[in-house]
Parts: sequence; C-alpha cells; structure tokens
Amino acid sequence: MALAVGTAGLPCFAIAQNVPPAVAPNPASAQPQAQSDASKPQSAYTLPPEKLAKAIALSRIRNILDIVGSLWGLMVLWLLLALGMAAGIERWAERVFRRRWLQGLLFFAAFLVIVFFADLPLEIVGHHFSREYGISVQSWGSWLSDEAKSLGLALAMGAPVLLLFNWIVRRRTRRYWLGAWMVTLPLLVLSIFVEPLIEPLFDKYEPLSLHYPGLVARLEQVVVRTGTQIPPDRMYLMKASLKTTGLNAYVTGIGATKRIVVWDTTVERIPEDEILLVFAHESGHYVLHHIPKMLTGIAFALLFVYWACAGFAAWLARRFGSRWRLPEGSPLASRAGFVVLIFSVSVAGFLLQPAGNAFSRHFEHQADIYGQEAIHGLVPDPQKTAVAGFNALGEAWLEDPNPSPFIEFWLYNHPSVKTRANFAAHYDPWANGGHGEFFKN
Repeated sequence: MALAVGTAGLPCFAIAQNVPPAVAPNPASAQPQAQSDASKPQSAYTLPPEKLAKAIALSRIRNILDIVGSLWGLMVLWLLLALGMAAGIERWAERVFRRRWLQGLLFFAAFLVIVFFADLPLEIVGHHFSREYGISVQSWGSWLSDEAKSLGLALAMGAPVLLLFNWIVRRRTRRYWLGAWMVTLPLLVLSIFVEPLIEPLFDKYEPLSLHYPGLVARLEQVVVRTGTQIPPDRMYLMKASLKTTGLNAYVTGIGATKRIVVWDTTVERIPEDEILLVFAHESGHYVLHHIPKMLTGIAFALLFVYWACAGFAAWLARRFGSRWRLPEGSPLASRAGFVVLIFSVSVAGFLLQPAGNAFSRHFEHQADIYGQEAIHGLVPDPQKTAVAGFNALGEAWLEDPNPSPFIEFWLYNHPSVKTRANFAAHYDPWANGGHGEFFKN
C-alpha cells in the first residue's frame, strides 16, 4: 500500500514555531498571511504534527530502501556473472550430481540462497526502522522465523519453477521466450489461487464470526450489494497485532480459495462503517474484474518483455560470455547463462515499474469509487466514512505527507492518500437525485 499526506494548515504551524519568542507578531501584518492561508485548498487528510514529522522521516527511509534495494538486486546478479560465480556454481552442481535435473535443482537452490542472503541486510534495516517508528511490534526471533519460512518456500517452489524455465530455454533455443511466456500465465493464476493456503504459515487466522458476529452480518450486507459471493465461513480474522500496529482488510484468492481477511488491529481501532468501506473497495477489484484485466495486461506486456529480454540477453552473452565463463554454442541454455536472462528480465522490471504502478493506480482509483458507492445506503455518510478511513490508514502506517512527483510516479502503486481522501470528500454523485458510476441507486 502506498499512501500520502498533504495539508495546508501544518506548514503554518511550522512557521509559527520559527518566530523568536521575544518578537510579538503585528496583527496588521498577520492578516494578509491569514487570508492567504485561508484561500489555500484544505486537504482532507491531515496528521498531528508529531506524526507528520515521523511520517516524513520514515517515508524517506522507505524510499531509499526501495530504490537501493532494486539497484542492489541488479548488482548482485551482475556480480554473480562478472565474478564467474554463476559458472562456478554450475560446475560444482555437476560434480555433486550426475542427473541433469538434480544438478539444475541444486544450482537454482544455491542461486536463491545467495540472492536471499544478499537482500537480508536491507531487510534487517527495514525491520529495524519499522520497529523504531512503531509500525512493527514483531520480535527479531519471530521475524527471522518468517524469513526462514520465506526462504524455504522459495527453495521448494522457486527452484523447480526456474528449472522448468531453464528446460524451456534448452529445448526451444530459438523461440524459447514464447514458450516461457505461455508457461508464465498459468503460473500467475496458480499463485493467486494458492496464496490464501500459504498465508497461515506466517500468521494466525480464526473465523471472524467466532469473535465478531455483528461485523460478519454487516459485511454480508456488502456481499449482497456487490455480489461477491463470499459466505461467512470464508471470512477470517487475522491476528495482525502480534506483528504490527498497521490496519488492513482485504479479499484474497480466486475461485474456491476466495475469502475476506480482516486484521484484528482494524476491528479494534476503527468503526465498522470504515471496515465496510475497505471491504467494499477490495470487493470492487473482483466485481470490476481487475484480476483478469491485470493478468491480460501482464500477458501482453510480458510477451514484449520476454522477446526484448531474449535479444538483450543474447547481446550480453556475445559481449561478455567468455569473460563470464559461459559455454560456447548456446550460452543462454546453460544454467549460468540462464542467470543472464534473469538479469535481463530484472532490468526490464525495474525500468517498467512506473508503467506497472500507473496501471495499478488506475485500478485502485476505480476500486475507491466502487467502494464508496457500495456503502451508500449502508452507512449514514459515505463521504465522511471514506475520508475518515483514509485518514486512519495513513496515520496507522505513517505514510508520506507530500511525496515528490518523481517518487509517486516511480514507486506508488496506489494514488496518494491525499488524492484519495480529497476525491472521497467531494465525490457525491447522489446529490440532486443522481447516481453513482457503478450503482444506479
């Protein structure tokens, strides 16, 4: 989630703080300033001064870690190739096993372990600051346990998938990118399907009706209104308070695994009306078919990306192959050569991140509209509820009060919370007998 804050009143407070105590302000000179401030548009999202300062500081840390993490990930892949480590690991795997598929599993398992531990220092720094700013309450032991589980899942699932793609490259040396593209699409759908089955490995879930039957009844009203077909036995309470102070509620899975998850922090700290808004927003992603649209967009993009990356990787292999100790003939078909393809796709992913985020922000804005319309008639004031909900989320996560246009363009996969709250405050299609974009009543 990427939210942002912006206010017109808080800068005035900062100016007042800088006035020397011995100097009394002249009321006459203060009047034009007051009029100027009053003329500024007021943001619907505000933070208390002490939280505003924390949000700005934490946002800078998050942005630095995000950008540095992406660049460091590319550097790690380049170093694996440039130092001959990828080729060395391949020779080692060949000495350990005689069967080719076992060699491949060992190679890609070692590759994933190296990438994991290369990223770990930045992950540690991120968790440190998350704890320092009160977002995380998870102990280091619990956090390390989650990291170990993530590594285990990467080895159990990621290594075989990489082996599959490597096999496709070996079997279809000319148009392997097309075969890889055809395999990627069902894997994406499968990942959405199994995600709810993996989540209990990291967090504790209980039936929502066991603790909050009244909330379940109200959520069922949203289910009926939106037609999302989520029965009460697929509504869960996640014990998020064991790890975080953040707020969240979401719909996850697809088909038989589709369910709603409400964090216990959310239920305990914001009114039910605002929980209905969050659920209605998430329901909008399903009702508006954002998942198939997203998959379709990814499919078209990946077809071009895989084709372009195949050409880029082939150029890299020709240019640096001997230096990287890649085999002659079909260097990309080797396991070390496959790392060149991974590097190429990673570079494309980094460069195309703004486009993907713009795609996501469009869907999120649609879901915001849908959510506010869905709770119309279920809560007394949808506008007030939406604004309060965005304020609660932004304050809980200490989101950036005023992100730079570049940061918002490059990193934000949601509209800024200032934009979302301001839109919600003024979105009233029912005035004068009108109706919403997605609901006619």
